Formats: sequence, C-alpha cells, structure tokens
Amino acid sequence: MSDEAAPTTKAVIMARGLGTRMRARDDAAALDAAQEAAAERGAKAMIPFAGGRPFLDYLLSAVADAGFSEVCFVVAPGHDAIRERYTREVEPHRVRLSYAVQAEPRGTADAVLAAAAFAGDDAFLVLNADNYYPAPVLAALRDVPAPAMAGFSREGLLRDGQIPAERIARYALLDVNPDGLLRRIVEKPDDTTARALGDAPVSMNCWLLDAAILEACRRVRPSSRGELELPSAVQLAIDTLGARVHVLPVDAPVLDLSHRADVPTVAARLANVRVEL
Repeated sequence: MSDEAAPTTKAVIMARGLGTRMRARDDAAALDAAQEAAAERGAKAMIPFAGGRPFLDYLLSAVADAGFSEVCFVVAPGHDAIRERYTREVEPHRVRLSYAVQAEPRGTADAVLAAAAFAGDDAFLVLNADNYYPAPVLAALRDVPAPAMAGFSREGLLRDGQIPAERIARYALLDVNPDGLLRRIVEKPDDTTARALGDAPVSMNCWLLDAAILEACRRVRPSSRGELELPSAVQLAIDTLGARVHVLPVDAPVLDLSHRADVPTVAARLANVRVEL
C-alpha cells in the first residue's frame, strides 16, 4: 500500500491455535463450568465472560471500532464454534465475516497464507485471536504504510499488570532503525541480547501486511520448532525482498488469554468494555 492509498478495511484473525497452554492444568484458576469446558477444548477465543459473551466478541468489536469492516477468521478444519457464534447466535452488522481453513497447524506464516485469497492485493491487519488490542492502536496502525507492525513498550504492557513480566521477557524484541524501520526481530531473546537491545519495543503479533509478506510466507523455511513462522517470513522479506517494515511505537497494554490463570484477570479488565458487533 502506498502512502497515498486509502487505509485498508481488511483484518485477519488467527484462531487456528491448538490452545496447548490453555488446556494445561498447571494454573490454579477458578473457572466456571462454561469457561472450564472451553479451556478443555483449547478454545481460548471462545472462553465466555459476562453474560456468556466470548472473548472473541470483544476483539471483533475493537477491530470494528478501529475502522475495519471485513474480517477473515483462520480456523481449523471442523472448528465450527466460531461459525456457529456469528451465524446462529449473533449476526454482526459492523463487519462482514469470512473464513479460511488452515489444514494443519504449520505455524503463523502458514495461517496468513490460508487467508491469501481474502487479502488479494490489499494490505490487511493480522492479529492473534487470544489477544485484546486497544482499538486506538489498531486504528493508528491502519494509517501506517504497509508492511508495518505495532512495537509495544515494555512499560505499557506492564502498566495494567495483566501480563506477567516473566512472560513478556520471552516475547520477541524489535531492533528498529533510527528511521523507524524494522531491522530485525529477535525471538525469545536471552538475557545478554535483551540487555543489549535495552528498551527495544516488544512484538505482540499485531501486523499490517501486504503482498510482499505473503510472498515471504511462501518462501520461508520451517523454524527449529518445525513451523512456518510469520516473524521469520517478515525477516526474510526484509533481508531478501527489500521490504521496508514500519514500526509504530505504542505505549499501551494488551490483554493476553493464554493460560487458565489469565481468565479471571482478563474478565475483570473487560467488565466495563462496550461491545458492539
């Protein structure tokens, strides 16, 4: 997308994850029966809060608040809970929904490729289904030339105390040039690297991508975990395809629904959030 192009209206929400951490029972969290059932399935985005409203409702509302009107959910084969929610239980009027199936859990780059037909030649937002991003952040990213990503300050992520500091320490750090362009993504930085990068912004998988990144997703090789990783694809695009990835500085919290222990605190943070689908 050029600097003069109209902001995109498209968003991709990656909802194909296996929910391994959520299914684990190593967290002493008090969940109600419906929350427990969703956690057992690893269906993080469908964990219900007040009035039975699933977490995904809140994210979808924030995406609409930010100006996105076309949303594609990347889901697993036979994963019908999301479809049923937005066809039988409630019909959103602010966004038009579509679905892309990721046949196997091959990583986030593969998840993005599953939505390639939806993206077409347009720029598109990419988000995790188990994170709640503030709508003003998504709206600001929508106005940045693609490809781009949000770079969250550690202080902003810690401000509300929902994500533990030790978890944030495992997130990818962004090595950003003085001109605001991404130089490299440092996944799971060790202590020495983290100290060297100082107050480098943190990646929360909040992206504005384009066709160049789609091409990199096709070319990227499996990581050491055997997955096709979106950060690796973005790095490949920078290193070999000449991509210029803008980093939008953000000083704001993100809610993370990865573990059972997150459920009560996330529920409290969302208690007064207005949802309009």
